[in-house]
Amino acid sequence: MLRLLISGGIVMIPLLGFSILAATLILERLFFWWQILRRQDAIIRQFLNSYSRFPKSEVVKKKLIPHLEKNADLPVSRIFLAALQLNQPSVEDFSLALETTAHAELASLKRFHTVFETIISLAPLLGLLGTVLGLINSFAALKIGEIGGGSTAGVTGGISEALVSTATGLIVAIFTLFFANLFRGFYQQQRALFLEYGGQLELFYRQRFLSE
Repeated sequence: MLRLLISGGIVMIPLLGFSILAATLILERLFFWWQILRRQDAIIRQFLNSYSRFPKSEVVKKKLIPHLEKNADLPVSRIFLAALQLNQPSVEDFSLALETTAHAELASLKRFHTVFETIISLAPLLGLLGTVLGLINSFAALKIGEIGGGSTAGVTGGISEALVSTATGLIVAIFTLFFANLFRGFYQQQRALFLEYGGQLELFYRQRFLSE
């Protein structure tokens, strides 16, 4: 491993840093999404079912809101709480609270996307730069009068080692791209669920508001 790092040249230092950073953020995001995906759907569907059967504000405050507060680490729970904790809001205010909080939550779900995109873009370029620098050093070491034999073999070996940086850059970029696309899919799924769940809650609240 150490030999590969040395043969790749100086660009292996930022590539190693990118790989460690990407792995750390990927593990954090995997845990984050695992927490959401394994619990949120069941909790919110249970809440909406209870809210549709017991829409009175007294029941909501005593039973349903505490249930959401226990699961306030979930994005949809925080969105619902922002609207339900308002003091007798109009339908328009209720809808606005849902919408603004949903936008804020969506922004938090895209955390580290810019970092992933930067790594995906720069890692292959750094790898290519390492290869170019390696080729320059290899050909600089080749003397015109010594072409052939051991000298040529040394240049060939230098070129082979120089390609290590390109391979490393591509591996880091591909690895990061796979998980970045996975997280992007989770984000799109949550965005659709925000619209679905928020629309259902707003409809139930509108019905209760008009009936009172």
